[in-house]
Amino acid sequence: MPKATSQTFTRNHGLAAASQRPAKGALASASSSSSGEAASGARNHLFNTERFGQHILTNPLVAQGIVDKAELKPSDVVLEIGPGTGNLTVRILPAVRKCIAVEMDPRMAAEVQKRVLGTPMQKKLEIVLGDFAKADLPYFDVCISNTPYSISSIIVFKLLSQRPVIRSAVLMFQREFALRLCAAPGSKMWCRLAANAQMYARVDHVMKVGKGNFRPPPMVESSVVRIRPIDPPPAVKFEEFDGLNRIVFSRMHKTLRACFKAKGVKEMVEKNYRTWCAENERLIEDEFDAWSLIDEILTETLVPPKTLDEDEVCPSFGDSRAAVLSGNDLLELLKTFNLRGIHFA
Repeated sequence: MPKATSQTFTRNHGLAAASQRPAKGALASASSSSSGEAASGARNHLFNTERFGQHILTNPLVAQGIVDKAELKPSDVVLEIGPGTGNLTVRILPAVRKCIAVEMDPRMAAEVQKRVLGTPMQKKLEIVLGDFAKADLPYFDVCISNTPYSISSIIVFKLLSQRPVIRSAVLMFQREFALRLCAAPGSKMWCRLAANAQMYARVDHVMKVGKGNFRPPPMVESSVVRIRPIDPPPAVKFEEFDGLNRIVFSRMHKTLRACFKAKGVKEMVEKNYRTWCAENERLIEDEFDAWSLIDEILTETLVPPKTLDEDEVCPSFGDSRAAVLSGNDLLELLKTFNLRGIHFA
């Protein structure tokens, strides 16, 4: 993973930011020219937040509720992604040993630093300037964040890949993304995102947050989700599991047999199969046909029973649809494919 171009925040950053502030006359002219934008809620009262798509959480009750749901301990190290002006940060710091805040915007970093300057909380706060998606993360126990919605998936799976495994993450997401993340198999929202995340963690919907709790207000409603990674994590290679789900959820209301007939799937499977045979010193038959092997596995492998009823009829995976398959069903199918030499990563 490439290293972030990030650095620990020091007081000099705050001084530099202050030195770049415009004079009062410039502020007055800028204020008059942008009064229309401010009236529509397009800009934050302190900063222009358009550059990084930031929406500052301003409701103190919601902020405290998010911190409470994290069930913090005095010995915890907390990672906060995008602290903004520090409304969550100042509630995290009294409850933990240390808070590491990752922020891309130097103006926001200066604002957070200013809020704890000269207080006992100052020594507990470490600010890292840089892109969370590219950063090498330090050790931490819990993650709390009003997340940048544009990188929601990146945040979820980067946190799930963190080692040692973290205890929990309490994250704010766009409502639709949150509902998909928490969706149960067979529901309308069940999807590849939910299957991947729930293979490695328990995911709960914690609370709804209306757009009026932010400044500027976002265009969508939000929700808070709590993610508790499974420890120890399942011995399943994420790239393999996601590779299978990428195929079966591409047309989730079609049968799996139809999904595997999609353009490019057969060629990908055959390429991976030949690589596997070469690595394991196995001969490939001259008349080998990847589709015949795929169809054979889909036809012969039955979906695991859902009940203890001995008379339950279990369909084959080939006749089933991803919309009704659970994570364990998909894991069983992946195991069968792998045993026959078919891999998806």
